[in-house]
Amino acid sequence: MPSAAERTRTLVQSTCSAALLVPGLDVIPPDLLVPDSRYIGPDGDLFLRFPADSPVVRAATHAQGDELPAVLEITDVAPVSVPHRIRGRARIFGWLTRVPGLAEPGRMMLRLEVGEAAVDDLWGAEDIEPEALRDADPDPLVGNEAELLQHLHSAHSEQMETLSTLLGERAADDGSGRRTAAVPVALDRFGLRVRFVEDGGNCFDARFEFPDPVRDVSELRRAMYTLFEAASC
Repeated sequence: MPSAAERTRTLVQSTCSAALLVPGLDVIPPDLLVPDSRYIGPDGDLFLRFPADSPVVRAATHAQGDELPAVLEITDVAPVSVPHRIRGRARIFGWLTRVPGLAEPGRMMLRLEVGEAAVDDLWGAEDIEPEALRDADPDPLVGNEAELLQHLHSAHSEQMETLSTLLGERAADDGSGRRTAAVPVALDRFGLRVRFVEDGGNCFDARFEFPDPVRDVSELRRAMYTLFEAASC
């Protein structure tokens, strides 16, 4: 399974929604707290780009040499329609400063020196040390995950439902005739997570691991073919 640091690094570099929470800016409209872009630098600092006149930049400017605490909160929502769509949240705590000259005119880059981080997602809740976040690699499928899940859901729904044959007793027919939909809810280099949703609304997740971790979309196609072949036997 991906480590907590890898999962958090993946969320940072994903398209998930994020907001920078700064003391004293509680009444600011949420959309003004959303950075234009975000990435983690080689030293583990988090770089966030904002409009130069945003309330967050003004707060960092007024703080000057003082430490301005801040929290980047990332919310991960499944890109497909499924019950309980929030897949997880990550929070990165640190101290905020301006970094003039790194952004284009009209924008300002802010640096969040990471003090600690935490993630609470489909794998569980864990704390992350700054060094672990710095050294972690994002999942290689992060840039394509949303599109891939949507494609599996819309174009391969029948094949997705065959995966229930791999569940053993959990998939046993109870005689009720209820239909169970299989919705792909998360994907990473190690495997696919599927949410099985019954007509009555009850649901549960199952994880299908690939024989080997995949490194790109091409290897993912082969892994999915192998998975579907196993389900059809």
